[in-house]
Amino acid sequence: MTSGLALAFALLVAASCGDETTASGGTASAEPSSRLTITVRESADSTGSTWTLTCDPAGGDHPDPAAACRALDKANDPFGPVSADMMCTEQYGGPQTASIEGEWNGRTVNASYERTDGCEITRWDALAAVLGPGPT
Repeated sequence: MTSGLALAFALLVAASCGDETTASGGTASAEPSSRLTITVRESADSTGSTWTLTCDPAGGDHPDPAAACRALDKANDPFGPVSADMMCTEQYGGPQTASIEGEWNGRTVNASYERTDGCEITRWDALAAVLGPGPT
């Protein structure tokens, strides 16, 4: 009989284990898998704008965190520099610069962006939802 009580107790304890709930009764959310700080400057002498972005779930004070997270997911190596052997057009896209620092899917990120030639403009435009569209 004691083993039956022990089994019943074990089942009762196991049944009470589950998702943690918040004070409002909802399920506690997991920590975001990515946390980034994004700074965009209109020119070298401007103070710029700085946002935080978290993904999975999307959040932070970025103007559109869901779109920014989608753009990062879609991009091929969004934080990698332009390849040294890439042929780039000589065109100037403006004085804007940006930096992204933090962690993305377990990887440390420290990337910078500018609009100084065709390759850098294309790189910026691929992350327009993250950095902003640049000049029009």
